[in-house]
Amino acid sequence: MMPLLSILIWLPIVGGALVLALGEQRAPAARYLSLLIALATLALCVPLYTGFDNSTAAMQFVEQSVWIETFKVNYHLGIDGFSLPLILLTAFFGPLVVLGAWEVVQDKVHQYMAAFLIMEGLMVGVFAALDGLLFYVFFEAMLIPMFLVIGMWGGPRRVYATIKFFLYTFLGSVFMLVGIIYLYNQADSWNIMTWHALPLTMQEQIWLFLGFFAAFAVKIPMFPVHTWLPDAHVEAPTGGSVVLAAIMLKIGGYGFVRFSLPIAPDASGALDGFVIALSLIAVVYIGFVALVQKDMKKLIAYSSISHMGFVTLGIFIAFSIYRNSGSMHGAGLGMEGAMVQMVSHGFISGALFLCVGVLYDRVHSREISAYGGVANTMPWFAFFAVLFFMANSGLPGTSGFVGEFMVILASFRANFWYAFAAGLTLILGAAYSLWLVKRVIFGKVGNDNVEALEDINAREAVMLSSLAFMVLLVGLWPAPLVDMMHVSVNQLLEQIAVSKIN
Repeated sequence: MMPLLSILIWLPIVGGALVLALGEQRAPAARYLSLLIALATLALCVPLYTGFDNSTAAMQFVEQSVWIETFKVNYHLGIDGFSLPLILLTAFFGPLVVLGAWEVVQDKVHQYMAAFLIMEGLMVGVFAALDGLLFYVFFEAMLIPMFLVIGMWGGPRRVYATIKFFLYTFLGSVFMLVGIIYLYNQADSWNIMTWHALPLTMQEQIWLFLGFFAAFAVKIPMFPVHTWLPDAHVEAPTGGSVVLAAIMLKIGGYGFVRFSLPIAPDASGALDGFVIALSLIAVVYIGFVALVQKDMKKLIAYSSISHMGFVTLGIFIAFSIYRNSGSMHGAGLGMEGAMVQMVSHGFISGALFLCVGVLYDRVHSREISAYGGVANTMPWFAFFAVLFFMANSGLPGTSGFVGEFMVILASFRANFWYAFAAGLTLILGAAYSLWLVKRVIFGKVGNDNVEALEDINAREAVMLSSLAFMVLLVGLWPAPLVDMMHVSVNQLLEQIAVSKIN
């Protein structure tokens, strides 16, 4: 069988190296080669999707070979219903990021494109790795291209933003490394699936849970370790913001379902109230913070933190449901809702940052007050922007509604007040999204800059219409996405319902 996962990982990485080798003088060739590699990577996801068996929770497309024999480290890859949707999401955004920078980035084009291609391969590696040390290598390595992207093509405070981004994410993952090494010593294996079956005491589980929590909570990011994200988004170029919001944040949620819950189910159950409380604070408090933002990127960044609170709420609500009813019936709805929310948020947040990028490329300002009446001069842009902001506020028929609705329904089985607090996001999301739309898109033309704006070109239309199609497809027909993860979710619920305390 063709090693599809290896090709998906290494094609963009090797392609990025080739683009880098073209040099600064061959910028047009760098753009076209980057687009070709990104499209080829996306095309390879078709056999991955069609060949995936929804009826089994077993790992599929498995590849395994010895990597570091002395330490029993294997190059071990495989996917299930949790990893496949996120790999597809990563590959989908590859061509969009290249197109987004096509005319905008004029300085060191080859380096910019190479950084994103290499980052794409590394992120696919994170979702496909079944060896703990291999996962950690991919998990850390993907920080380097993002660090360079923000630091080289970012805004005036880019150095501050890059250092803050790196310190938060790197320090969090140091604790995860300690946990990974401890699990290796206990199991005499780096195999993540072996760790799932490893019996552990409650004390061991709590320490391991906290170690993994430090890494994944920063990645999502959860309150109160969220402060690096708005700074990183504001200073990052458009492509950096898109990848950060659409894919990198999802690695935190993926880490919880791949590591925290199956490895330390008893500790996850004991500390679920703590995680749910932080999730609801993010949903409500950060929603209010988003309301007062004057910078469009900051508003969308805080909106991302609020919406990602649904991911951790949906994942950890399972334990409360189990305690209330003695069964996991209904818990799957919350976990599937969390996974749908991850994919949906990827499409919506990526689209919103691209929309801000379209305006910034023309006016060179992200301030809400610099605009007004954009619909008068950019009607097609206004159509897409309003659609994406409506989806961001959870409009039925868009993907933004599906995941949040599933999580709120599951929350009712656990605690009415959980559902009530989570439901506030529908009000807050509509408030800050429509408030921005009113000030930027509608009304009279605000100034001469807006009066001189030109509507989106063919390149921008392709980007925005692709994302609009996905937002509506998932919103109107979420069944293929839910079916993809259903069996894997059920298997995880069976795992966490059984104590591992030896």
